[in-house]
Amino acid sequence: QVRVVESGGGLVQAGGSLRLSCVASGSIFSGNDVGWYRQAPGQSRDLVASITSTDHISYSNSVKGRFAISRDNAKNTVYLQMNDLKPEDTAVYYCGAPGLTEWGPGTQVTVSS
Repeated sequence: QVRVVESGGGLVQAGGSLRLSCVASGSIFSGNDVGWYRQAPGQSRDLVASITSTDHISYSNSVKGRFAISRDNAKNTVYLQMNDLKPEDTAVYYCGAPGLTEWGPGTQVTVSS
C-alpha cells in the first residue's frame, strides 16, 4: 500500500515561514484530491488546505492568504508553503488523499510568540 512521509516542520517565531513536504511511496497524488490537515493537542484533525485533481484550491479561513498548497505529480510530492505564521498555527501537520489507509507520521510546526 502507498505510504506518505511529511517533513519540513520546525520551530519558528511568529511571522516566520516554513515549507512542508509530503512524499508518497507511489503515484497517488496525481488524479486525486490532496489535503493538508493539522492537529493540535486535544483537538481534532482539521483540513486547512486542499487541491483537487483539476487543480482547484481551497483554504480554511484561518490560513487563507498565508498558506499555499501545490504539488509535483512527477515527484509524488505535495507542498504547503506557510507564511506569516502565528502561534495558533502550532500543530502536527499531515497530508491525506484517497487511497491512503493510514496517516503518515506528521511533522511538528511550533510557532513562538
